[in-house]
Amino acid sequence: MDSRRDPVRIVIVDDEQLVRMALRLVIDGEPDLSVVAEAADGDAAITVVKEHRPDVVLMDVRMPGRDGLSTTRELLARPAPPRVLMLTTFDSDDLVLGALHAGALGFVLKDTPPPHILDAVRTVADGNPVLSPAATARVIAAATSPRSSHARGSSREAARKQLSALTERELQTARAIADGLGNPEIAQRLHISIATVKAHTGNLFAKLAVENRVQIALLVRDAEE
Repeated sequence: MDSRRDPVRIVIVDDEQLVRMALRLVIDGEPDLSVVAEAADGDAAITVVKEHRPDVVLMDVRMPGRDGLSTTRELLARPAPPRVLMLTTFDSDDLVLGALHAGALGFVLKDTPPPHILDAVRTVADGNPVLSPAATARVIAAATSPRSSHARGSSREAARKQLSALTERELQTARAIADGLGNPEIAQRLHISIATVKAHTGNLFAKLAVENRVQIALLVRDAEE
C-alpha cells in the first residue's frame, strides 16, 4: 500500500496473550501496518480505542465479560468508529453473524495463514469487506440451521423479490457465492473472467443493498428454502 502516507493503526483485542503476541509479531513486521495497542477484553477495548483512535480493530468474538459482539456494537455506534475485523475459531458462529449485522466488515479464522490475515487487515482498512470462501460456507451453514434466529426471521418471499431484480448471470454468481466459492472458482464455473465476476459481485452489492458476501449468500439460501 505505497499510496498510504502513514501506517494503518491497529488495535488487537483478544483474551489470549499468545494470540495477541503472535498477531503483533506478524503485523509489526509490515511497514504499512502498526499495532498501536492491545486489549484483553471488551471493556478494555473500548477504553483503548477511545485513547488511540485506530483505523482497524482486530476483535476476538468470544471473551470473558463483554464479548466481541457487544463491544463491536458499541464501538460502531460512536462517531468516527474504527473498522472492525472479527477473529474467530468458529465455536461461536451466531456471534459472528451478529457482528456482521452490527457493521463489522468481515472476519478471519485465527488459524488463517499470516499473509492472508495481513491482506484482510489492509482490505478492511480500505473500507472493503473480507470474507474467505471457506469461512463464508461455515457461517452460512450456521445461519441456516434450524436453531438460527437469523434463518427463522428471514422472509422467503422478500428474498425472492430482491433476487428477482438480478440478471441471470448475476443470479448465477450469487448462487456460486452461496456455495462458498471464491472469485477464481466462480469464474471457472461460469466460464467468465475474474474481472467479470468482480463486476457481477459489485452489481450484487448495489442491487441487493448488502455489504458483504455472507449477506448475498443468506439471501440465496432464504429464497431457496
